[in-house]
Amino acid sequence: MTAITNSTLAFYRRTTSKMGDLRGQAEALQQQLSTGQRLTRSSDDPVAASRLRSLDRADRLGAIDASNANRAAQDLGLVSSALESMGADIIRARELALWAASDTVGASERASIAAELDQLRLRLMATANSPDTSGNALFGGEASGKAYEMGAGGVISYIGSPASGTIDLGQGQAITRGLTGPEVLNFTAAGAPTDIFAFLATLSTALTGGSPDPAGAARDAMAGLDDALDTLTRSQTVVGTRLAWIEVIQDRQVDQAVSRATQKADTGGVDLAGTIAQMQQLLTVLEASQAGFTRLAGLSLFDRI
Repeated sequence: MTAITNSTLAFYRRTTSKMGDLRGQAEALQQQLSTGQRLTRSSDDPVAASRLRSLDRADRLGAIDASNANRAAQDLGLVSSALESMGADIIRARELALWAASDTVGASERASIAAELDQLRLRLMATANSPDTSGNALFGGEASGKAYEMGAGGVISYIGSPASGTIDLGQGQAITRGLTGPEVLNFTAAGAPTDIFAFLATLSTALTGGSPDPAGAARDAMAGLDDALDTLTRSQTVVGTRLAWIEVIQDRQVDQAVSRATQKADTGGVDLAGTIAQMQQLLTVLEASQAGFTRLAGLSLFDRI
């Protein structure tokens, strides 16, 4: 029968406890290397843990701001494309007016020109009612649904809200997400306020018998169409400026996200080289401890007799 004294039992317990501690430290380092995080619980470093929570909150808010900026850029990009299409239609209307202003053009040709002007009115309305990223009309402001509708007698009226909504970009900054129809399509012709739909309708009527001098009406209309183009060009400038500003904000958001990632790595990240070296040192000590314990545990006084 083998007798184990208290001192021998204490030796075994002390040795296994120390080797258990070494294994625990090695496993903790291994977890840090696999996750890339130095902290496994807040108590490891309360100050660093608090800073990491603050950075995580900033990341979540930054993601919302970046999403809003992307949405605003998409909406304004759609507005820019729509304005380009509208500009092409108004330029085409001016070309038709120039053609109709010729005294050599007959009544049948002017009727064809009037029919194309009517088609341009409908196309301009369709463009104004084209959807944004939310499914509402691009030029309807904050209203849901269409921006323009056609009423009795073919009259096209604006039914949107008086202003476009804004999108919060974070850090106290916001940007208007679009333009309303009147901001783009209303203008002043010969000192009287009008819009492109009423103007083209009047010109079409003049070319099909509504005016005793259709050629003169067409000549007079060219100045109004120039005014309409000027208004639309100013709108394009506004949209272009907003898009450029969003690009600046998006670049800043990227820089801030990179800065937060760097701070998180510095605060709670793992120094790979140092951690690997520390782990190798622990494994070496653990291996040596296990080997030493095995040799000491095998020693017996009877071996010396």
